[in-house]
Amino acid sequence: MNKPAAGEYGSFFQGYIDKASEDVISELKEQEISFPELLRSNLPKADYAYAEGKWTVKELLGHMIDTERIMAYRLLRISRKDTTPLPGFDQDEFMKYANFSRIDTEKLIEEFEVVRRSTLLLIDTLSEQQLSYIGNASGNPMSAKALVYIIAGHAKHHIQVMKEKYLQ
Repeated sequence: MNKPAAGEYGSFFQGYIDKASEDVISELKEQEISFPELLRSNLPKADYAYAEGKWTVKELLGHMIDTERIMAYRLLRISRKDTTPLPGFDQDEFMKYANFSRIDTEKLIEEFEVVRRSTLLLIDTLSEQQLSYIGNASGNPMSAKALVYIIAGHAKHHIQVMKEKYLQ
């Protein structure tokens, strides 16, 4: 699967597309294994935030789970040729009501693994034609293929942030 063309997604997502590997499926599978390992080796830092007002490791993990669920839902809808405009979401509003701090870290890690496994199983069922379908998400054209790359690039971005600012 080649990276999507610029007209297949809104410009907001360019950074995530750029971060994703050309071999996006291998990257998604690698993240499914290595990211939980990274988190499990740093469990004592789960409630750490590197600065006032920044999310904790658990909150960042929860954000990643929420975002992947939303992007996978968009992937499902668009791959089924649904052209209904799909709304955006406000990550800060989600965070206000998520209360990830009360959830056991191991449960959040397990949830990430299950969500990622589900995402990979969905992607595996899609044909090249289905991946080429374009719908509308957050007021922009969005191809199913672009969503696959966005999922990988979004996770890669936050894994890098965790390594650089949280888990040193």
